[in-house]
Amino acid sequence: MNHMEFTYIKKTYNVPACTGRRVKVYGKPGTIVKDCGHHLGVNFDEDKPSRVSRAHPVDGVEYLTEIVKPRKVGRSAKRYQEWLNADTGHSFANWIGADRKARR
Repeated sequence: MNHMEFTYIKKTYNVPACTGRRVKVYGKPGTIVKDCGHHLGVNFDEDKPSRVSRAHPVDGVEYLTEIVKPRKVGRSAKRYQEWLNADTGHSFANWIGADRKARR
């Protein structure tokens, strides 16, 4: 775990934000899965594991004591996220095809 995660949020809002912390945002249960700078990245229980929603650290957020391991993201969703982060200008289909050739 990166100990620098959530540094801004913890310092500015004095909240116990960390990856895996269970929260309720306006009553919706979820898990913090990502530091999004000024916001929390929350995976709500009702969403797929790959869906990350942003939440303001103190706007309607109840921090629970339970800390869990975030749900695993499926392989295809992980590959799609890699493509989004790569920003190559290629379509997803072309990127997958080019990536497969490179791995052979």
